[in-house]
Amino acid sequence: MGSVIVSLFVAMGAAAAIAAEHDALFRKMVDQSRKVVAEFVGEVRRQLQKELDLSGPVRSIMVCKYSSPEIAAAISRKTGWRVSRVSLKPRNPAMGTPDAWEQVVLAEFDRRVQKGEKPENVEYAEIVTEPLGRYFRYMKALPVQPQCLSCHGPAESLSEAVKLRLAAEYPHDKAVGYRPGQVRGAVTIKRPL
Repeated sequence: MGSVIVSLFVAMGAAAAIAAEHDALFRKMVDQSRKVVAEFVGEVRRQLQKELDLSGPVRSIMVCKYSSPEIAAAISRKTGWRVSRVSLKPRNPAMGTPDAWEQVVLAEFDRRVQKGEKPENVEYAEIVTEPLGRYFRYMKALPVQPQCLSCHGPAESLSEAVKLRLAAEYPHDKAVGYRPGQVRGAVTIKRPL
């Protein structure tokens, strides 16, 4: 009987050690993801601000259309993870439409912000099993900033030049009507395990 109890305690201790190791690895993956998101968002913001300062919002649309996907692709190649932006109201459906998991998380982000959580703090991470394997999934909300409103604000407040450029570049655009502090979308990371 005593050896059974000792074996049980040893097994419980081993399980606790495995759980602690798993938690530490998960926290490390979250921290790494935060750094990748900060790199991506920082570079996109730098390029957007530069274009806004030089040419105004009409030309900054091209940063979002071309530069942002290029930055995401470069970071994806560097890390080996899929890094991109998604939204429930995508400007570019070919590149910004969320998968089923991302749709659920984005809807939850909206609920969290409506309940008073600061959008700049909203994030979510999970390990999921999909048909092609196991993945670490991470999303960080992209809150609408005041400078975003020149292209993403209420349709009636957009300049005619911006409306024309959006119509030409994004004929199926849904990414307008936002107010500061709302969740515009998210940076999403999918990392194979």
